[in-house]
Amino acid sequence: MIIVDNLYKRYQTSHGPGKWVLEDVSFVIPRNVSVGLVGRNGAGKSTLLRLIGGVDKPNRGHVEHRCRVSWPMGFGGGLQPSLTGRQNAKFICRIHGHEDDIPERLAYIQAFAEIGDAFDEPVKTYSSGMKSRLQFGLSLAFDFDVYISDEVTSTGDASFKQKASQAFKDLVGKSSLIMVSHSDGTLKDFCTAGIWLDKGRAHWFDHIEDALTAYKDSLNL
Repeated sequence: MIIVDNLYKRYQTSHGPGKWVLEDVSFVIPRNVSVGLVGRNGAGKSTLLRLIGGVDKPNRGHVEHRCRVSWPMGFGGGLQPSLTGRQNAKFICRIHGHEDDIPERLAYIQAFAEIGDAFDEPVKTYSSGMKSRLQFGLSLAFDFDVYISDEVTSTGDASFKQKASQAFKDLVGKSSLIMVSHSDGTLKDFCTAGIWLDKGRAHWFDHIEDALTAYKDSLNL
């Protein structure tokens, strides 16, 4: 279970505090429920994913995890730019207490990311897509109850997109997802519930189809 309670988030600008991206956002994600986030560009979908994944902090409110939650797949942060992909992966393996099987996990991460020799180059030389692939492989190398995905299935060429989709299908029955995707089909394939973000507020729907309908209806107003 993940409890999001009274979240507020805004960012500092050169002119002072910006407008609220998220405002008084509260909901509970039950165990084993996969959720799709929908909303206009700039509605706060990626921001909410980062807050749930613990890679960003709210101005007010809190997120409570009663399960193991991944960092956001597709999020390029969290990597040390001066270290290579391999060195970053080793460091994360140690953080998660996997000293005994680091070679096997590194092999999995390298094979899944499909970034070739760049795995042994500094992350600061990576494109945003390469960072996303590495983060995706890193997330899947560990067992989480909930995986967070930010447009991962749109990253890379057709074969990698297929690999990403298959990886999500393999999680069914073992873990759940919280995901952002501009593809209605992807959301319907992997999510049961939905959250529509609009004007800083979050609206929960038990069925992803209802969240998509609410979002599309708002575009026609």
